Amino acid sequence: MLPTMKCLFLYFLCTISIIFEDMSSAHPVVHRFEVTKSTHTRLCHTKSMLTVNGQFPGPTIYARRGEVVIIDVINNADQNITIHWHGVKMPRNPWSDGVNFITQCAITPGNRFRQRMILSDEEGTVFWHAHSDWSRATVHGAIIILPPKSETYPFPKPHAEVPLILGEWWNGDVQQVYENFMAEGRDAKVSDAFLMNGQPGDLYPCSSQDTYKLRVEPGKTYLIRMVNAMMNYIMYFKIHNHNFTVVGIDGAYTKPLNTEHIAITPGQSIDFLLEANQPPARYYMAARVYSRGAVYVPTTGILEYTTENYTSPSSSPPLQLPSFPVFDDWAASSHFSRNLRSLADEKHPVDVPMNITENLFFVLSINLWPCLEDSCVKSDRLLASINNISMLMPDTDILHAYYNGIKGVFQPNFPDQPPRKFNFANSELTWSQGHPQFGTAVYMLEYNSTVEIVFQGTNLGEGIDHPMHLHGYSLYVVGTGFGNFDPVKDPPNYNLVDPPLMDTVAVPRRGWTAVRFRANNPGVWYMHCHFDRHQTWGMKMVFIVMDGEHPDEKMLPPPPDMPRCQTPPLDLVFRV
Repeated sequence: MLPTMKCLFLYFLCTISIIFEDMSSAHPVVHRFEVTKSTHTRLCHTKSMLTVNGQFPGPTIYARRGEVVIIDVINNADQNITIHWHGVKMPRNPWSDGVNFITQCAITPGNRFRQRMILSDEEGTVFWHAHSDWSRATVHGAIIILPPKSETYPFPKPHAEVPLILGEWWNGDVQQVYENFMAEGRDAKVSDAFLMNGQPGDLYPCSSQDTYKLRVEPGKTYLIRMVNAMMNYIMYFKIHNHNFTVVGIDGAYTKPLNTEHIAITPGQSIDFLLEANQPPARYYMAARVYSRGAVYVPTTGILEYTTENYTSPSSSPPLQLPSFPVFDDWAASSHFSRNLRSLADEKHPVDVPMNITENLFFVLSINLWPCLEDSCVKSDRLLASINNISMLMPDTDILHAYYNGIKGVFQPNFPDQPPRKFNFANSELTWSQGHPQFGTAVYMLEYNSTVEIVFQGTNLGEGIDHPMHLHGYSLYVVGTGFGNFDPVKDPPNYNLVDPPLMDTVAVPRRGWTAVRFRANNPGVWYMHCHFDRHQTWGMKMVFIVMDGEHPDEKMLPPPPDMPRCQTPPLDLVFRV
């Protein structure tokens, strides 16, 4: 009798254990993001700045494909904040997308907001960052999405994985930089240093001790998960005497691409394999600005080999910087979109829309507008536009207005074509050709419509590349080219077989990039240039994807703790 009872009791305990294990795995992981001011020192300058949990960069979130992650964002700072999960599609849940005046209003000091980060097919590296004013300069961190436990990577498992975040440092207060930028109407003050995992590197003054070091063992392979969290710069990255194999971008795998350098725009994440296959020594890692004219000091790190027979010497000859590609109009912004390919296999199928129902042609421009403020340093201010519309933010969020049928917040008439067409790639365009209109306009999409956007870069305002980011979706980059897009000659050359899937796409200066997606994620979704100065100037718009017919094709209801709106300060709103 006793043995039988004992067996039944053990069976009962095992059953309860399995039930609770299943229950615990079904419950989302909860992260606490406390936004606060913390003290940090770089370049011998100590300042208090906005961070999450006192960390800079902020904490890394680890999750698996398809999971739901809960983040309690608690604002214990002295300024408003929103947090965006960049590259996460958030199916049917724009309420947690975290964009000020688009999908929510800011979390004000002393308040909190529980956000649900809903993962779907993303796998690889994306990141999170603030999406209010310019606070993302210090409020950002990586999101690493692993495959389910029953699966593995589509490449040999690396010895270790290393997040590598490129960022910036201002000796002064970033909020003051932003406010001065808004008041003066020109370009913002350039940052005082570029950073690699929060450290400037030994080429900057007072920073030899602030150099990121990556220690590797000979013969091992390392998966580097790189994020460009910079505000305004495309970057080249190289390691002296080493090549890389790119295996993913923006939370999606790619066919392996061997390359000697990485070109990465703000908002992009690139996964690449690094083989420690050189003689044991110390090697410079460096990230340099992709720039036509100005010379910027690169941020550096040190790759150190460690073996039983070799340890890094305490003193050694100066390290040699890697050589970077020569600047041209084409190299950086198109390199990866032209050479990367989706895996396009049985486990990683592609679904490129073929029969397009919405053909959009979006012209990206830098513009001028007369300045009415005494604070402007010139008689006009810099602006930016899509199809000559420079977006003005409303005083309540567009998602709230759309969901509740509130009129007067936005207009559903964003143009699908520019008001006029000209030689966009002309190298002699004048500023006088670039005066925009203003509006809070959105483009309405029927559920499941198939969309092609051709982004056309221009030389207005001397031209520059534009990293365009669409929330709520990933985009198949089906083509890119230099000059003016030709609707007859260019589409036959599209890659519709295995194009890369990205959430942030580079549009070359005086060139074009074509993307496609299926509008099957209902909600309000922001699209903007990920150069923050261009976004601030107005290079942004909104797609509203309407509900489908079935319950699982409709937007979810709002959570009960959505932040309420407050009108932005008048001194941060320019008059038109």
